[in-house]
Amino acid sequence: MTALAAPPTAPETGRPTQDPPGRRVRKGGAGQTMKGSWLSYLILGFALLISAFPFYWTIVAASRSNADMAKVPPSLLPGPNLIKNFEQVLEEANIGKALLNSLIVSSSITIGTVLCCTLAGFAFAKLKFRGRNALLTLTIGTMMIPPQLGVIPLFMLIAELQWVNQLQAVILPGLVSAFGVFFMRQYLVQSLPDELIEAARVDGASTARIFWSIVIPIARPGMAVLGMLTFMTAWNDFFWPIIALSSQEPTVQVALRQLGGGYVNDQSVIMAGTLLGTLPVLIVFGLLGRQIVGGIMQGAVKG
Repeated sequence: MTALAAPPTAPETGRPTQDPPGRRVRKGGAGQTMKGSWLSYLILGFALLISAFPFYWTIVAASRSNADMAKVPPSLLPGPNLIKNFEQVLEEANIGKALLNSLIVSSSITIGTVLCCTLAGFAFAKLKFRGRNALLTLTIGTMMIPPQLGVIPLFMLIAELQWVNQLQAVILPGLVSAFGVFFMRQYLVQSLPDELIEAARVDGASTARIFWSIVIPIARPGMAVLGMLTFMTAWNDFFWPIIALSSQEPTVQVALRQLGGGYVNDQSVIMAGTLLGTLPVLIVFGLLGRQIVGGIMQGAVKG
């Protein structure tokens, strides 16, 4: 016969252990915990539906005709005119060159901003030098100045340099941002231990070596977030490019204003151009999404 398993005993008294009165033993492990989370999934699904509906409506409008857009109620299903509207976009606006110009401008601004702001944020966060707090306060203070106040002096400067209607007139003013410096400084203050830098100093590493070998790997999630925000801002910028560039060298946002002209604006063509201008931003988010989520999860489990 098989002996029955004896109940667990306390090591001090040798008596069987019992659960405290009023305490229930949870059975089922993690599955029991996830069973009651249907309300969370319902709320998340509703939020996802609301967030994704404008993009879905852009696809529907871009694939319909202008007459279909005027119907009441409008159709909620995509139509057959998407390729036709794309071809009309390419005919009415120099959208191909505009996409290339926006890609060059946004990529250059993003790379320059991420590198420069990470370097400046590391200096403000971990390096000790005279006037550090004053310089940081001055940098943050520039965020309170409206950018419209600097348009005339900036245009006079690029006109003096003969950069009007050239892409560097849009790229160079946006290579560093005060928000990016402050963002990376705050991120590195929390994520980069001082002991790690001191250990690298003891091993004989220079400041440049510490930055490339230690700071950049640790700051990668923050750099991904800053890169995504910078790329979106540069891609969607309309105010300065329309001043510094002409219709022969447009960016996407400048080229989109040429669409749907006539006595009645063709909303379907405008939406098709908007869809073309939105796709690169989604691609960039897809490429950087893993780094962003990884940084969020790393901060969530850190403790």
